[in-house]
Amino acid sequence: MPLYKTLSPNSQTTVKIWKITESYNHLLQAVSLKSENMKRVLGMKSELHRRGFLSVRHLLAEFGYTDADLFYDENGKPHLIDGKHISITHSFTFSGVVVSENEVGIDIEKQREKIGVIAHKFMEYEFQYLNETEEDYINRLTVIWCVKESLYKLFSTPGLSFLQHTLVIPFTVKEASTVAWIDYEDKKYRFQTEFFEFEGFTCAYALPA
Repeated sequence: MPLYKTLSPNSQTTVKIWKITESYNHLLQAVSLKSENMKRVLGMKSELHRRGFLSVRHLLAEFGYTDADLFYDENGKPHLIDGKHISITHSFTFSGVVVSENEVGIDIEKQREKIGVIAHKFMEYEFQYLNETEEDYINRLTVIWCVKESLYKLFSTPGLSFLQHTLVIPFTVKEASTVAWIDYEDKKYRFQTEFFEFEGFTCAYALPA
């Protein structure tokens, strides 16, 4: 399947989502990989991971980039050679890329009940406005995880903790946006985050507010 969804949160930012329905061989034949990335793909034990990796290269092509235009820093954060900011995500059968003139982070997660078991590991303040008896509890937990993962990717700082350093203000799923904060080493950073749901998945992305 080609491109699944394209969003433009603002004039400087574009989000593209890919639904991974193609076979590994089909995805591989249609892209050109740097030698180290070809070696990396061939070394992946999971075909799902291989297909996710390759689908991201197809998304790069949708932006007009190739695999050679992407590189990673010492913290594992992706960068583009033209200086634009990029963030990458993939989960099961979906992948996503956001490219912006500003710092940006993105995450896609499958909505699963087991996130409730680990909720205490990635949030504290948010329990004040969440109620596990509510019908959309798992959906909202997934939004919070996606938002915090987006912040983590954007900030890309060793030692940043979801639990200790990030906070998501109250929201409803219908609002499709909220404000989030990073409080790190006596400095506070405010971010505008947007999110949406599709086919049992949640996607969130964060930009400086």
